[in-house]
Amino acid sequence: MESTQKLSRKEQILQALAHMLEHNPGSRITTSRLAKEVGVSEAALYRHFPSKAKMFEGLIIFIEDTIFSRVKLILAEEKSAIRRCEQVLTLLLTFTEKNPGITRILTGDALMGETERLRSRVIQLFDRLETQIKQIIREAEIREGLRTNLTLNGAANLLMAAAEGRISQFVRSEFKRSPTELWSDQWPLLVVAVFRKKT
Repeated sequence: MESTQKLSRKEQILQALAHMLEHNPGSRITTSRLAKEVGVSEAALYRHFPSKAKMFEGLIIFIEDTIFSRVKLILAEEKSAIRRCEQVLTLLLTFTEKNPGITRILTGDALMGETERLRSRVIQLFDRLETQIKQIIREAEIREGLRTNLTLNGAANLLMAAAEGRISQFVRSEFKRSPTELWSDQWPLLVVAVFRKKT
């Protein structure tokens, strides 16, 4: 409770929205219910966010900032392309596991009936991650002599699809099926399927 008091009202609203997304799967979040959750009037909500879309956008910005700042660290600290790919995808899975409500935004489940701009922003987030994986593989072909069993696009897409599938299962199971469960067993098989050493 003390930590909540240290949060700004804006952060409290976003935290309450994330909490409601986690605990009310399949339910549409209304501003009146959100205001009640935060303990303020609807008018107070709108003083901090002009619309519900802006609240969702605030959560998407949080996702982008958190994931891409950590991707930057992975790229700075890890030199092996295979390890980089593994760590980027594990980061995505771990983030979703720790933030189940927000994960409903990533799968589009929470954005049904919301503005197209929000869905486009989530699509861009995943496209940006896939582009990052492509870049890692492209550089590894030059630096490490790594080759892929698929085209560059096919390889990056397969790795992203494996992670996205686990995230979808997590949301569909109402957060019972952990996205990181069995990932460490599956990753080596994905490596064998995707990568081959230059002969």
